Amino acid sequence: MAMGLSASPPAVLLLLSLLGLAAAGKLLVVPVDGSHWLSMREVLDILRQRGHEVVVVAPEVALHIKPSKNFVMKMYPVPYTQEDLKKQFQAFFHFSFEQGSFLERFVKAYQGIKRITYFGVTSCGHLLENKELIRYLEESKFDAVLTDPVLLCGAILAKHLSLPAVYFLRGIPCGLDFEATQCPKPPSYVPRGFTQFTDHMTFLQRVKNLLHDIPDIFLCDFAFEPYSKLASEFLQQDVTVLDLLRQASVWLMRSDFVLEYPRPLMPNIIPIGGVNCAHKELPQVGHTLLIHAMIGFCV
Repeated sequence: MAMGLSASPPAVLLLLSLLGLAAAGKLLVVPVDGSHWLSMREVLDILRQRGHEVVVVAPEVALHIKPSKNFVMKMYPVPYTQEDLKKQFQAFFHFSFEQGSFLERFVKAYQGIKRITYFGVTSCGHLLENKELIRYLEESKFDAVLTDPVLLCGAILAKHLSLPAVYFLRGIPCGLDFEATQCPKPPSYVPRGFTQFTDHMTFLQRVKNLLHDIPDIFLCDFAFEPYSKLASEFLQQDVTVLDLLRQASVWLMRSDFVLEYPRPLMPNIIPIGGVNCAHKELPQVGHTLLIHAMIGFCV
């Protein structure tokens, strides 16, 4: 396990650029809409500049996923409208900033995740039922799949196409990323969701932190089991959610210990928190001040 391993955006691009040793690779991308896509899009743009072929599969109804000259866009129809999607996303984000007791926040989380799960599973079902698109993916001879496993459609496609999977994510509800990678999450210093604890807890806080794992089991059951059923029907074999997550070759985590509490990591988990940051050149005055500050610090 690695505790302090970190990677900058160039390191992320280096990892994803290893799709082909002597020639450019062909990457299938199954993204998640919203802020998840905004982080991934910049990586795709630079991969294209490096000569890789990128194919993005997305529903026709999306908030932020739009066609680009830097990748091939393959879209499929879904039974909901732009207004429906926007309304549910706004409701979910509004809940994220609300205060209240643990029970109140848990109930609201349940309701919000249930609505988002409906859209994700519905979209995935229509993708997997699109025989023409699936045939195109089967015949395209991709080298790898890049996807955000918070919605598991990309993981299902990776298993169907027998391709290496690269997971690009901020985290998965209920700690499924810990379980799938067999990564320890000691309740003594890894705070659980909704607790508002830090990595320094009293004994009673540690006990309470441990007990917060119990409702997570319930949340995961209704939020992710529909994907297990969908995958089992499509792949014609029994598939669990953990089966889909454990197939990942690399986990690119959009987090960094500069802002996060410390936690154990497995060797194939790489923090890439810097990929979320805007890359802007410092103005001349700011650059000069920075140089002087660095010199003063060194002296």
